[in-house]
Amino acid sequence: MDENPLLFGLDLAREPAPFTIVIFGASGDLTRRKLIPALFSLFRHGFIVNFKIAGFSRRNWSDEKFREEISAILEQTYRDRLNQELKEAFLHKISYISSPFEAGEGYRRIKENYSEPANKIYYLATPPSEYEVIIDQLGEAGLARPQAAGSNRACFTRLIIEKPFGRDLESARALNRKLASVFKEEQVYRIDHYLGKETVQNVMVFRFGNGVFEPIWNNRYIDHVQITMAETLGVGSRGGYYEKAGALKDIVQNHLLQLLCLVAMEPPNDLDPDSIRNEKVKVLKSIRPVTEERIRSETSRGQYLAGIIDGKKVAAYREEPGVSEDSVTETFVALRLALDSWRWAGVPFFLRTGKRLARRTTEISIRLKRPPHLLFEGSEISSSLANTLIMRIQPNEGMMLNFNSKIPGFTTEMRPVNMDFSYGSSFGDEPPEAYERLLIDAMLGDSTLYTRSDEIEAAWSYITGILSAWTESEGDGLFFYPAGSSGPEEAKNLLNGPEQRWRKL
Repeated sequence: MDENPLLFGLDLAREPAPFTIVIFGASGDLTRRKLIPALFSLFRHGFIVNFKIAGFSRRNWSDEKFREEISAILEQTYRDRLNQELKEAFLHKISYISSPFEAGEGYRRIKENYSEPANKIYYLATPPSEYEVIIDQLGEAGLARPQAAGSNRACFTRLIIEKPFGRDLESARALNRKLASVFKEEQVYRIDHYLGKETVQNVMVFRFGNGVFEPIWNNRYIDHVQITMAETLGVGSRGGYYEKAGALKDIVQNHLLQLLCLVAMEPPNDLDPDSIRNEKVKVLKSIRPVTEERIRSETSRGQYLAGIIDGKKVAAYREEPGVSEDSVTETFVALRLALDSWRWAGVPFFLRTGKRLARRTTEISIRLKRPPHLLFEGSEISSSLANTLIMRIQPNEGMMLNFNSKIPGFTTEMRPVNMDFSYGSSFGDEPPEAYERLLIDAMLGDSTLYTRSDEIEAAWSYITGILSAWTESEGDGLFFYPAGSSGPEEAKNLLNGPEQRWRKL
């Protein structure tokens, strides 16, 4: 291959067994933007060798037409860095099935034309409305169980399913029941691409691999935790989808609650996927439910107005295509969570996400308590004595520790300084894209970074309580904020301790 795979951060000894991956929704945006570039990257680095890719979609394309589309994606992604020989070798592994998702003929073609390699991965890159019919058809065609692969040779069949997984607790339970009627739980890989990001994976290593941090990872030393995912983009062409979702379902239910689990979980007994996921479920079940009486004191929601982003005027949410002119869908959510556990009793967790905010960032901020006795009370910056540990998920993945240092000279005054770690500068290469890591894990049968059925339901149980309370109040309690700001001013009311202020966006 054309690059040193050791820079890629994965172990070549973990090469997957030969497999066929069938991508349902192969003509869609997710396949173009994420799946094909990720699969090609794994191929060009030598991590996958013996495989086939079958695109499955309604579009009336031939194999050749699908390959032309894939070629264009790779040319656009890599431009003058694209190795043409590698591209042709990759395209040779690709074919296409043109079929409606509800038609049995397409699934019979999978069974007849893709018997080898016998290992199968089915990727549902379709709208959620198509999930159940595809699951049913795979079951009826006999494709949900591993096929015979010759004597003494084990084979596998796995299903990767994209978010959103349900709309509320009941629909998530219904989808889990549907999956369980066709597949075994160990075959199902519910993907959240945030768990594939290097900094997210490093949270566990950071906590449990360093003796300096784990002893203070509790309510004796931590004042509060902030988890933020801020975007400068609006909803764009996704207005129709966003009207049905909103920020709470779109981001908090999966991304932010998963980050919360990694920060708050207890040490697992070992690195077995279920040992880790057991601890995550405990965190989700420990979140104190939001009641109608506390909905205003523990949640804040907003919607962006017209404003300025990067020096350009942008429209209000209600002016976006596909959005109702009197919409009460939230584009901003801030939450105050309490965990009823021994480790975290009394430590508030603040979650925040929004569109059209001042800066694009995703980070976890751990605010430590002040020293018990303030020797430097007279310092002009005594209010900054508390230290902060920041884990940057995006952009510029890395970590930063903020602490106080004496200013040189004849003074006892201090100022905050930073110790900053960046993946790019420390390891000489950028970490792999999230989908690359998640795909290779599914090929290898490692479900650590995928969510389990009880995780999904525990997360939805908390979120559904908020949705129910919001429904009761309808549009009441929805606050507006100009695009390019840090969100509605009312979100500041959730933070009321002496060290509790939202980090600046």
